[in-house]
Amino acid sequence: MTNSKAQGGGASPVDVVDFIDAQPIGGFQIRLLLTCAAVLFLDGFDTQAIGYVAPAVAKEWSLTKGALGPVFSAGLFGLMIGALVFGPLADRIGRKKIIIFSTLAFGIGALVTAFVQDVNMLLAIRFLTGLGLGGAMPNAIAMTSEFNPRRRRATMVMIMFCGFSVGAALGGFLAAAMIPQFGWRSVFVVGGVAPLLLVPILALKLPESVRFLALTGRANERVAQLLGFISPQTAFVPATQFVVNEPELTGVPVLHLFREGRTLVTLLLWVIFFMSLLDIYFLANWLPTVLNDLGASVSSAVLIGSMLQVGGVVGTFALGSVIDRFSFRALALVYFIAVFAVGAIGQLGYSVVFVTMAIFVAGFCVIGGQIAANALAAAFYPTSVRATGVGWALGIGRVGSIIGPLVGGMLLTMKWSTASVFMAAAAAALCAALASFSLSRLAGMGGSGRGAANRSASYEAALRPSTTAGT
Repeated sequence: MTNSKAQGGGASPVDVVDFIDAQPIGGFQIRLLLTCAAVLFLDGFDTQAIGYVAPAVAKEWSLTKGALGPVFSAGLFGLMIGALVFGPLADRIGRKKIIIFSTLAFGIGALVTAFVQDVNMLLAIRFLTGLGLGGAMPNAIAMTSEFNPRRRRATMVMIMFCGFSVGAALGGFLAAAMIPQFGWRSVFVVGGVAPLLLVPILALKLPESVRFLALTGRANERVAQLLGFISPQTAFVPATQFVVNEPELTGVPVLHLFREGRTLVTLLLWVIFFMSLLDIYFLANWLPTVLNDLGASVSSAVLIGSMLQVGGVVGTFALGSVIDRFSFRALALVYFIAVFAVGAIGQLGYSVVFVTMAIFVAGFCVIGGQIAANALAAAFYPTSVRATGVGWALGIGRVGSIIGPLVGGMLLTMKWSTASVFMAAAAAALCAALASFSLSRLAGMGGSGRGAANRSASYEAALRPSTTAGT
């Protein structure tokens, strides 16, 4: 690309979004993706660790299997509050500050968890840890989205988010190895020290969002530097002005999620996030315990349960380009498959091979589908409310993630059969599938003259599949 040229005595304004969209994926974006993935790797590890250690904690403290349900939900309640609060805050002060603060917070929280002595203290600490965990996720999604071209944005966000699933899966393997040797507390020592070591690296290496900086209008030199990292062959004259052709939305950020044609899609996204995260945390928190009750040892139950996260990792890589091309149509199909996979877990619980396969497919579809929904939500909202939009979608989803473990504990306490418990989980996947299908129908309507005139530009961009060829 040629250098920016002055016109009329000054440099031509550069549209940051158009500039990034015109570039191929380069080393800078890949390094940024890996940095954000490292944050979510540790986020996933610490979020899921409590589910993996639950059987050991229950045994040590002589708890019934349903007694840890409130502990699971306390952490997820913290995640919800963190997403709802830190998403809008990041749209005001920047993504980088919130990511660093959140990583520090959940690292300290995980480390303190290793020293708790009773279930009430564990519940309080998991809530506080959840605040940090909830703040990191929407901002890592927004950051990755804002540095990548639209035609590959969903793929890059999904690959980045794969760090969460890898961290959650590794937590299972590590817990299975460490609990017999060092006890369940050792898992949280590792989960606390690692984020604290990452914090100074983030402070030195993580850039602020280039779109966020451009919207402020006060950091042209830094914007030029970041765009130069994306396209090293491009240089900008000192007077170059950088713009983002999106409205700068003022006032209460959440209200903008329901303006300019965003209301219906926002609500449907919330349904998807609610049902999908309900399913994920229902499965992730109770699979090891249910499998242990069916006769598997604690270590075997943890390993088999971790296939949920392994399936999620595979699903993320497999679905990225499909989601970029087919958007909500593909997402609806993925969730419909999840209905059968989740229901099958309850029918196959006594067969190690078949239940492992069913759990893998459930992870592929439910976790892969949720990560795709993260990417699609980030693409839908404008820069000035992107972290708010993703954060509130995740926050509403966290309500589902809180309800999921509680419902699981309630059904197990009521002596529901394993088959019935997992049929209830399959119903949540069905609701996510129907909401995704409704969004795919809206995408078709958005292409017609009658409906398109009343929808915002972000609505159209989010719902229409990209037809641009590769990078």
